[in-house]
Amino acid sequence: MIQRFGAWLTMLLWAAFLCIPAGPASAAFPDRPITLIVPWAAGGGTDAIARTIAAALERDMGVPVNVVNRTGGSGVVGHTAIASAPPDGYTIGLITLEINMMHWVGLTKLTYEGFTPLALMNADPAAIHVRIDSPHKTLKELVTAIKANPGKLKASGTGQGGSWHLALAGMLKSQGIEPAAVPWVPSTGAATALTDLAAAGLDFVSCSLPEADALTRAGKIRSIGLMADKRAKNYPDVPTLSEAIGSDWKKGVWRGMAGPKGLPREAAARYEAALKAIYEGKAFQDFMSSRGFEPVWADAARFSTFMTKDNAEIGDILKEMGLAK
Repeated sequence: MIQRFGAWLTMLLWAAFLCIPAGPASAAFPDRPITLIVPWAAGGGTDAIARTIAAALERDMGVPVNVVNRTGGSGVVGHTAIASAPPDGYTIGLITLEINMMHWVGLTKLTYEGFTPLALMNADPAAIHVRIDSPHKTLKELVTAIKANPGKLKASGTGQGGSWHLALAGMLKSQGIEPAAVPWVPSTGAATALTDLAAAGLDFVSCSLPEADALTRAGKIRSIGLMADKRAKNYPDVPTLSEAIGSDWKKGVWRGMAGPKGLPREAAARYEAALKAIYEGKAFQDFMSSRGFEPVWADAARFSTFMTKDNAEIGDILKEMGLAK
């Protein structure tokens, strides 16, 4: 009788154990809203690309993706906000070329190594632009004039040591010309520099093709060389440096998605897959084409390699220009 009671009690205890609800299973990533930080102001090119990516990520991830603009310090504030966020996958950002410039000039100690690279999405190469009535009709003629008249021809496109200044310095170096041979007139940006060029205040400008599009269409300026592997789809008449002067120098601005260093592998892989699908999608490609941006893809591994090479090149140029700290 006692044995039967013991067996019955054991069965009762097992039944009670099996009825205990299991603890909550780990939710699949993501299960709450994501923050996408933009280191530059709303309304600009970086912001526009980020918001396009955010809208597509929302559809793919199934959670809200909130774009937050963190400006200031020539990009230091926003890039630092991305790098210093908790590495849980819920804060990412669109990082830019400036991450490979700021530390060289002493603005921050943060480098590209402080991030988990996810994907390169865009690279807009620099181009050289002259007035429509410039005596230098081709890039070869302009380079010849610079060599013959060091210090005479003035250029601009951004602030001292900015992206477009670096691009020009590298192009000059590739032709055996000291960057100082072209006095750089600091400006608040390409728009200001191009306006000065059209008004004959400068001899040429270094900036992207999309930035010069309005004045090009208005017949005010001419684009004579592109720092890229191939001609731009939207500007097929502009030769590459290789075609124009036999230079293999390539440089411009770039934008890529990244998270804080130490992002969980599951989250990083999820983002990389989603970003590849977004990049290959018609909506993203149509948006980039309509704005004149150059879509360029590199997965996480290749993006990391790209940033390593870009950082070294920028350091070399800034040292050559005497701007590295």
